[in-house]
Amino acid sequence: MTDNKDKAISLDHVVIRFTGDSGDGMQLTGTLFSDTAALLGNGVATFPDYPAEIRAPQGTVGGVSGFQVHFGYDINTPGDYADVLVAMNPAALKANSKWTKRGGTILLDRDAFTEKNLKKAGYITDNPIKEDKLGGYNVIWVPISTMTQETLKETGLDNKTKLRSKNMFALGMCFYLFNKPLKFTEEFIENKFKKIPSIIDANKTVLKAGYNYGYTVQELTPYKVSADEIEKGVYRNINGNTATAWGCIAAAEKANLPLFCGSYPITPATDILHELAKRKSLGVKTFQAEDEIAGISSSIGASYAGNLAITTTSGPGLALKTEAIGLALITELPLVIVNVQRGGPSTGLPTKTEQSDLMQAVQGRNGEAPLPVIAASTPSNCYDYAFHACKIALEHMTPIILLTDGFLANGTQPMQIHDTDTLADINVPLAKYDKEKEYLPYERDKKTLVRKWASPGTPELEHRIGGLEKMDKTGTVSYIPENHQLMTDYRQKKVDLIANYIPKQPLIGDAEADLLVVGWGGTYGHLLTAVHDLQAEGKKISLAHFNYIQPLPKNAEEILRGHKKVVVAEINGGQFANYLRQNFNNIELLQYNKVMGLPFTVEELTAHFTKLMEEK
Repeated sequence: MTDNKDKAISLDHVVIRFTGDSGDGMQLTGTLFSDTAALLGNGVATFPDYPAEIRAPQGTVGGVSGFQVHFGYDINTPGDYADVLVAMNPAALKANSKWTKRGGTILLDRDAFTEKNLKKAGYITDNPIKEDKLGGYNVIWVPISTMTQETLKETGLDNKTKLRSKNMFALGMCFYLFNKPLKFTEEFIENKFKKIPSIIDANKTVLKAGYNYGYTVQELTPYKVSADEIEKGVYRNINGNTATAWGCIAAAEKANLPLFCGSYPITPATDILHELAKRKSLGVKTFQAEDEIAGISSSIGASYAGNLAITTTSGPGLALKTEAIGLALITELPLVIVNVQRGGPSTGLPTKTEQSDLMQAVQGRNGEAPLPVIAASTPSNCYDYAFHACKIALEHMTPIILLTDGFLANGTQPMQIHDTDTLADINVPLAKYDKEKEYLPYERDKKTLVRKWASPGTPELEHRIGGLEKMDKTGTVSYIPENHQLMTDYRQKKVDLIANYIPKQPLIGDAEADLLVVGWGGTYGHLLTAVHDLQAEGKKISLAHFNYIQPLPKNAEEILRGHKKVVVAEINGGQFANYLRQNFNNIELLQYNKVMGLPFTVEELTAHFTKLMEEK
């Protein structure tokens, strides 16, 4: 294959968006491209975008599936707008042309732009370029379907099977365009279809044909994209759900406890259960329950029996788990509840991202029922915060909610793999028999108010436990008013004291800026990029991005009060802003909110922050 390095144009970073019908393999195409970019040292961030329906009507805008890849140097977001759009049919163009940069390149499968398909996509005329006002774009028509069929004409495969490989033709063209080798994708194909040699040959042949087509056609100018500056080590491209699963496994190993996950499948959290189910060799036990309530109840039972127990869900499932969370809370058993947030309410937008479950996590239980809440902020640090969630749950004998979201769960970025020896120790407060002292199941550590953990069958440590209020120290059922007050106070104070064991809130920028941007969870990359861009322009702007929600870091109020203006930006109607107002009186907080099922764009953030700083 001819090397195209000599004529390649160098760029710091590029955004490419693969789009097509749900059956066109765009998720796989984007994944393979991003994996190759990551393996070559590019910084990578991805944004899968697909419909909730298992199979929306073919050829319609509602059935379009997309996968955006941002790769190059210093990458923190999947990018706002695409430099290159690959659209496999008219519906994909209709849905995604607005997300392409003015003057960008659009690769279209000419064969798919039939009168029937144009009509399905909602075009009125037979000229989608004019209709979508794409005159200023570099539109390249490629007979992708025809070329795929022609490439495989001697294979004996049926026409339907041949066309399943057309995504490889598009991928090959993009590998040429961005000066990427084919070998990593070829290895993937060989491993995935090792029992079907004909499919291996077909996909590899079409991949090479797409690359060669790109070389032959003069319309495509190759680009060389900068590698990122990263610390030497072992890396892998990982999504947030996989990282969450691995973080829990690492915590179980560090705590020397078996890991149990009882869950019910729900978008977009299901892949955590899938990943854990693959790890039986590491001692992981998984149970796919018949519903959400059974899932968390099994995990509470596993925790009672001495396991590190987790349960995974999204917003609707968290609502169903609420009563059982109260049971884990009053029994003071360690339990990690992972909520991968999605658009709501009700079924809402199952495949779209949102941050609207914050108040549900903080307050959504009957009675006075406080528990810690933390949030991951990047796909890779889902590993870290899953580990920290497990550590807090075990060391403080409490259920804890870990918030991620659909953007983090499905998005990917390179993660450095560390040995678990580098992780913090987890000190599990196990009860031990002392013949000189009576075992009291609700006797507490004076410093942390944590009770000891005694699993059933431990000799001489037999005790009763359940959902009714407990008597202080003895744990027997109690209706004494003063005792209920005492136990309520203990449960709140125990959570408050966790603030002594979490890091201080970091601040990116000056302590006395003209504008402090506040965020939490999965908005981190977009807020960081916007703040960095404005700092580079000489603006006095800082960022405080929160991972620890309840309790808040001990220096949170100090940071919030140190700036001229404070704006809280979040993908909901203002839940974190209201939460901060509840905790800190007389702090004026501005808000910037978006509830569209989409992440922020850096462009909209920089424009709004600039406007706030210019206003008196």
